[in-house]
Amino acid sequence: MGQVEARTVLWYMTFIGFIVNYMIRINLNITIVDMIAGKGAIISNETHENSTDLAALAEMNERFSLERWFLDWANIPYEKNGFHWNEKQQGALLGSFFWAHWTLQIPGGILATKYGTKLVFGWSNGIGVFCCFLIPLVSYWSYTGLIILRVFQGWITGLAWPSMHVLTAKWIPPNERSKFVSAYLGSSVGVALFYPIFGYIIDWTRWEWVYYICGIVGTLWFIAWQFLVFDSPAEHPRIADSERKFIEKSLGASIQGSKGPTPWKAIATSRPVWLNVVAQWGGIWGLFTLMTHAPTYFRLIHHWNIRATGFLSGLPHLMRMLFAYVFSIFADYLLRTDKMSRTNVRKLATFICCGTKGLIVLALAYFGYNATAAIVLVTVATMLHGAVSSGPLASMVDLSPNYAGIVLGVSGMIGGMPGFISPFIVGQLTHNNQTIDAWKNVFLLSSLMLTGSGILYVLFSESKLQPWNSVCHQLPDSGLKELQNLGRDQDDEEEKKPLKSDHDEEITIVAEQEPKTKSDCD
Repeated sequence: MGQVEARTVLWYMTFIGFIVNYMIRINLNITIVDMIAGKGAIISNETHENSTDLAALAEMNERFSLERWFLDWANIPYEKNGFHWNEKQQGALLGSFFWAHWTLQIPGGILATKYGTKLVFGWSNGIGVFCCFLIPLVSYWSYTGLIILRVFQGWITGLAWPSMHVLTAKWIPPNERSKFVSAYLGSSVGVALFYPIFGYIIDWTRWEWVYYICGIVGTLWFIAWQFLVFDSPAEHPRIADSERKFIEKSLGASIQGSKGPTPWKAIATSRPVWLNVVAQWGGIWGLFTLMTHAPTYFRLIHHWNIRATGFLSGLPHLMRMLFAYVFSIFADYLLRTDKMSRTNVRKLATFICCGTKGLIVLALAYFGYNATAAIVLVTVATMLHGAVSSGPLASMVDLSPNYAGIVLGVSGMIGGMPGFISPFIVGQLTHNNQTIDAWKNVFLLSSLMLTGSGILYVLFSESKLQPWNSVCHQLPDSGLKELQNLGRDQDDEEEKKPLKSDHDEEITIVAEQEPKTKSDCD
């Protein structure tokens, strides 16, 4: 049986890593439905005297909880019948994960460039997973304590996304990037898989067990990551020699082992970088609004039980991953066969994941009163966002393989802010007002963000290798195209003898003189 390619193993470990990353993010989104007194209903002056609800509450309280047992044993008072958090408090709690998340986006890229993605991505997820074990006890102890813990959990996991682009730039040939970046959409599978699982866990046991499962699954992934992932093909002890040579030849001179100082000014004034930020802002606003609030929306507006809420909240994200994978194959085909330019492929993908999705969310605002229409529209809208892996996410590596982690960090720092701004606004719009009209305004705002960002990107963006990618020895404008073709034209004769083309000799000379050139730049 043939050896499994190292890139294949890397894809699966990255895929599962992002499943874990989003499992950490979304667990509170569904457990909060069950944590609230009255099972997530509006907490106001109304009394809950329904005998069925009281019977269900009594049954729930009889189920074993390690934290409740400990608090009873220690004679520490706590809210036994659920937490009395109003919509504003719930919105703050749901958004707290993202309050400090954005602050480590740029440091994530810098740290991964210096110390490697294996260390940064692995421990970012690992520490976030450990926090899951603490959430149940802290929830009973203090609302403020839970906010602080979620802020820390979001802060430390902020390193993960930008660090992964550093690994992508070192491992993945240009014409395979759309497909590989689809592994990032393991985040969607994390949502699709664990929303229904969490719903059933809560229905069978208690909400606390959701966090135990998160901790166990995440710990197993962390151990595998440490043994199976390496920062570059040259460091991998088990990679086939032919695969290593293919990767290094395909990447050519676009990746430098020793770079000059980070071109902060060039990055900060780059139009393509800022348009990727704009696309991410709109896309993340739409995605997180649907992802974070779907359980509450389906439970309170359409009155589905916790199992149906989990399943119907997760289904759209499974479709998102499947669409991302299929569309990424199509995008790479367009690039390999020169059917479309790289810039136009990225624009097409962004138009789908932002512009078209915005129109679907607009329809949700006006037809969401119908339960069937609501789930269909939420599913289609979330599915279309899968094209982001072939759009802005891939474009950032196209612009600058050497500084891809930093570029994604800049994008994540600003584009990730909707993660906490959106829950705050939703909390304000729905405070003591869980109505169709209130949610209509939520979806109208999301539609505006999505369509506006998509239009701007299509009109003004580009996905060409930027001059500042190689600070000391800039590549010509056609450099990216030449580098992309380096790994494609291999024949038997080339495999049998060293490459001696003028182009390769030039690259070799540049590599040998790099320390000197670097010092000249400094």
